[in-house]
Amino acid sequence: MSKIIEITVLPNGQTKVETKGFVGSECRQASQFMERALGQQTDEILKAEFHQSASTDAAIREET
Repeated sequence: MSKIIEITVLPNGQTKVETKGFVGSECRQASQFMERALGQQTDEILKAEFHQSASTDAAIREET
C-alpha cells in the first residue's frame, strides 16, 4: 500500500491532515513537518492502523 499524506483546506480556512498507509506512530513522524507549517493542532483522530505494529502488518501481508 502506498503511503499518502492528504491535506484538505476547508472554505473557512481550517486544514485537515490525514495519513494513509502508515503503521503505528510513523504517521506522526511523516506528517510532523506539515502540521508544524499549518499551525496549532486542534484535534487528533487516531485510526486503527495507529495501534498496529509494523511486525503485525507484515504478518498480515504474508498470510494473504
